Amino acid sequence: MQRRVLGLAVAVVTLAGAAGCGSSDSGSGGTSSAGGAKKTQVTVGVIPIVDVAPLYLGQKKGFFASRGIELKMVTAQGGAAIIPGVVSGQFQFGFSNTTSLMLAQTKGVPVKSVVNGAASNGKVGADVTGVLVKKDSPVKSAKDLAGRSVAVNTLQNIGDTTVRESVREDGGDPAKVKFVEIPFDQMPAALDGGRVDAAWMGEPAQTVAKAQGARVIASPFAETDPKLTVATWFTSSKIAQQNPDLVRKFTEAMTESLKYATGHPEEARQILTVYTKISGDVLTKLILPSWPPQVDTASLEKLAALGEEDGIFGGKKPDIQALFS
Repeated sequence: MQRRVLGLAVAVVTLAGAAGCGSSDSGSGGTSSAGGAKKTQVTVGVIPIVDVAPLYLGQKKGFFASRGIELKMVTAQGGAAIIPGVVSGQFQFGFSNTTSLMLAQTKGVPVKSVVNGAASNGKVGADVTGVLVKKDSPVKSAKDLAGRSVAVNTLQNIGDTTVRESVREDGGDPAKVKFVEIPFDQMPAALDGGRVDAAWMGEPAQTVAKAQGARVIASPFAETDPKLTVATWFTSSKIAQQNPDLVRKFTEAMTESLKYATGHPEEARQILTVYTKISGDVLTKLILPSWPPQVDTASLEKLAALGEEDGIFGGKKPDIQALFS
């Protein structure tokens, strides 16, 4: 899963140099013709999670092809691999959570968000992520996490920031929570085996854990902001400046895909079988995020403020308007 972005600043000079030495097509992956119609080949860095379902659904429905875009999805371990991949030109677009993009920006990494990716569904107790504990755990609510270990997929990122906010809002001391980095897919076993007291899980991990008897005691995204913009699709500053037409077409196609996924959630659920191994009861029961076409700026401002409070950005303030507008 996603690894830390803190080392990005070290690599950015090399990556930016590589991007600067790219071909003159400014980010298109070349063109192909089928039936006489030219299509631009676009490589997109993705993570095989529920949140990216609208991209695959939009591809299936022809929203990208109708705009002359031929998509090639390349799976990466996480946003920390996708961000330098986009900057170097390996990918023209990529998917990343918003805290990682803010962190990259404060490190001087030249990235630009172009369209929304996923958001909290706003349902406390039934959001796309949640903090789970074992059935017999003494932890009853978020405040009880103080002094206990909580698994997150990436330290110093959107997980621990929002978990701390849940603890704070419930009257607990967020500074006393002990975070442990464990990949999402290993969290159900880690929790069931007692390696951690609680785990902040995305899907399908939380559905798997529930089947083992775990229960949700907090919904950090929804509790931080019911409209929290969790992730977006982004490109490099170079492509945004030099190939605005490609960015416009991708953004239009992605926006149509988000709207379609919102209106057809079961089709979005079924498309998961195309790019993940999710099936059976887990597919039926897992919780979907919200897919609004626009980012929620107010929620991003709050997330940035919480990240600053946690010291994630090294004393620098993310420029929300420059990154996400």
